[in-house]
Amino acid sequence: MEVDEAEFFNRLLDYRNILYLCHRNADPDAISSAFALSEAIGGTVGLVDGCNRVASVLIERLGIEVVDKPNPNDYGFVVVVDTSTKAQLNDLELTRYCVIDHHTTTALTENAEFFLHRNSTSTVEIVYNILKAMGAPINRRVGIGMLTGIVTDTGHFKHASADTFRTVAKIIEDSGVEYGEVLDLMAATPQDISMRIAILKAASRVELDRVEDMLIASSHVSSFGGSASSMLINIGADVAFVGTAKGESVRISARAKRDAVNAGINLGQIMEDISNEYNGTGGGHSGAAGIDVIADMKEVLNKCREKTKKILEVSLKGTSKEISFNDEIEELENE
Repeated sequence: MEVDEAEFFNRLLDYRNILYLCHRNADPDAISSAFALSEAIGGTVGLVDGCNRVASVLIERLGIEVVDKPNPNDYGFVVVVDTSTKAQLNDLELTRYCVIDHHTTTALTENAEFFLHRNSTSTVEIVYNILKAMGAPINRRVGIGMLTGIVTDTGHFKHASADTFRTVAKIIEDSGVEYGEVLDLMAATPQDISMRIAILKAASRVELDRVEDMLIASSHVSSFGGSASSMLINIGADVAFVGTAKGESVRISARAKRDAVNAGINLGQIMEDISNEYNGTGGGHSGAAGIDVIADMKEVLNKCREKTKKILEVSLKGTSKEISFNDEIEELENE
């Protein structure tokens, strides 16, 4: 059953010993949303399978108490935070749970006792409205966390909406946190040498397709696929797909620029459609999404590219071609 912010809060009051469960490799949006709810209502923040670098710094700086790999059966109720697929929970079995999420598509709501879903740019924005509905104060620790969650999930506001900026302004007013404090925290996040190597490998292995002036990049690495796909966008791709594999399991991380989204690309839907072909899980946002399937990685990457090319060919009324770097350089030099 779908509920609004006030009903979500009221229903949680019926439970004791609540676990706020974050997806694997939890990001600041998930951590901060879970932390804010636990501070306001009570309960425990749980990590299914670790967190990313910025979230780790956030946990340390704010002194957030977290439980690694908690057993849901040890708690009276589970609130699944910022998570759209069961695979993001490492297929953890849940019985009594609810969901609060902002992704374009989400499959976890089907068996939830209730859920709150909004098409916002971060889960933090939904949580903020819950806190306001219940009249809960927003202290500095919660404020820093919430602002960090919004900044990171919107790609430093590249995917922000007018509502995003309104919420940011309200959090700053309510908590007394300065935006510069959040930037300082993020700047202090150490760069992982393994991630830097993975990003450079992704760039060296990239394959490109071109539809008019849109570039579709695909690559593969052994880890840090999300960071690598974001990097390909930053250095010139309009849509990027990066695959990682562990045994038979394949994960594709996808990113898209706003121009590509405006041209009809919805990565959340593309990922969901492809994952269904393999009985896997997938989804996300228009500009950022992912899938987990059992399949050949090259085959799945090709499907991602083909679906994207077809959408852009119709939208841009153009044809696609695979780019050979040497041929493309010669062609541009001769123009």
